[in-house]
Amino acid sequence: MSNALSITVGQYSEAGRKPKNQDAYGVLAPPEPLLTTKGIAAVIADGVSSSEAGDKASEYSVKGFLNDYFSTPESWTVKTAAQKILTALNRWLYGQGYHLYGTNKGLVTTLSVMVIKSTTVHLFHVGDTRIYRLRDKELECLTQDHHVQISKDQEYLSRAMGIELHIEIDYRNVGVEAGDYFIFTTDGIHGYISDEDITRIVLEHTQDLNKACQQIVSEAFAKDSPDNLTCQILRIESIPTQDANAFFKKLTELPFPPPLSHGMHLDGYHILRELYASKRSQVYLAQDEETQKNVVLKTPSINFDDDPAYIDLFLHEEWIGKRLTHPHVMKVYEHKRHRQCLYYVAEYVPGQTLRQWMHDNPQPPLSEVRAIIEQIASGLRAFHRMEMLHQDLKPENIMVDQHGTIKIIDFGSTKIAGLEEITTPLERINLLGTRNYTAPEYLLGNTGSTRSDLFSLGVIAYEMLTNHLPYGEAKLEKVRRLNYISACHYNPALPMWVDCALKKVTHPNPTRRYDSLSEFLYDLSHPNPFPLRERNPVAFWRRTAVVLLIINLLVLYFYLFI
Repeated sequence: MSNALSITVGQYSEAGRKPKNQDAYGVLAPPEPLLTTKGIAAVIADGVSSSEAGDKASEYSVKGFLNDYFSTPESWTVKTAAQKILTALNRWLYGQGYHLYGTNKGLVTTLSVMVIKSTTVHLFHVGDTRIYRLRDKELECLTQDHHVQISKDQEYLSRAMGIELHIEIDYRNVGVEAGDYFIFTTDGIHGYISDEDITRIVLEHTQDLNKACQQIVSEAFAKDSPDNLTCQILRIESIPTQDANAFFKKLTELPFPPPLSHGMHLDGYHILRELYASKRSQVYLAQDEETQKNVVLKTPSINFDDDPAYIDLFLHEEWIGKRLTHPHVMKVYEHKRHRQCLYYVAEYVPGQTLRQWMHDNPQPPLSEVRAIIEQIASGLRAFHRMEMLHQDLKPENIMVDQHGTIKIIDFGSTKIAGLEEITTPLERINLLGTRNYTAPEYLLGNTGSTRSDLFSLGVIAYEMLTNHLPYGEAKLEKVRRLNYISACHYNPALPMWVDCALKKVTHPNPTRRYDSLSEFLYDLSHPNPFPLRERNPVAFWRRTAVVLLIINLLVLYFYLFI
């Protein structure tokens, strides 16, 4: 992108007529790549004067958020990262308040947070500090004060950090434009000067935002504000642009490698043989000449050297692999040497694909299938914890090594929630995965979820136990009327409760599936008295019809004869 996100900041704070300043504020703009993947964070807090240590509460909250936010995974959305941090901060303030002061009013503060990422502003708010946006001389308050009105002249704060164990945090997001001003104030400011005053002062001091903040504080003080006074202003100087040429130039900094074969050398890697090739990529077994360790080199297909969307996905696959460290997920290595062309290096998993294993083991015992499914689920959980959806789980993308250890090896279709928030000139391609394993919601054009990966895992489990698919060969026109085939039909020795678990996890409607991987794994290993409606729908409705008929006959009898 030709322009990076950039801001100008102005700040000023003073105790005012109070003996101690209990306000806190701060802004943090990190260097790349965090500037792109995490954005810029700004915070303001006002320690509640009736608490024992409001000044410490506000300081801890501001510093805690700014320090912790940029340590969260880049794959998380802003909302996920911020809410996890604020929830933890609230619990810490609440616990420390009781520990140090013996009361839930020990460490209490209001808090307003803004994160600017790409072309969007994300707002999180608790209490009565405020964030305004000034655009084209129009001032708009983007937060809502959490007050309860007792009488005409009396109100109290209804929500604050640290006063209760559980906290409700307001969240909203709005678009951002270059030239926007975001004005943070504590109630000592906005309770005493008007929106018109704030707008006028900011526009009079556009060349010196620190001066604007000082002037706003001075006017609030002159109008008899009895409180602490804090103002913080951010002006958006530039936002990431959608220059397609610049974006494509960045993507194509490295050329595609030529076709590789046995005996060739590339950047210190000795090519041993080709492991796999498709129209989209090639995978080679190579030896690192420095460490003598066998590794895998994955290269993009030359057919897509002019396709920026394809290159973007290939780079994302490497990005994902470097951030996932899990015993059941293939590891992608950092490059130790300069790359001449585009490829990535991953661990070599000697063994066979799960598809080959299934061919060699057409009737595996249930215990062995459970053990494999549990390992796949463990690897899949690593994706979900990072807010990633695999979206293409199938036997061909799973390796079984000589010790029976399972590894997920392909991330080409993975959706990364945090990167989805970054505006690019590319039209993002949502790869649908592989027929028969793809969740129906994808085929219907709907958004996927962790339950979509659960569906794929359920299909794999079903196929391992039956050598068939739960809905036969899937066809797009049949997606809306899929009929589950009982696993017991193909494998009569299979317990009914296992079949019920498989039916639930592969249900066409995602809301009818399990909520989590752990629930499915539990039901796959423990006899569960599923309702008759799930075990045998025909018998359920037959019995229901008989009961309703008897009730109707009884009603008719009493109506005619009594």
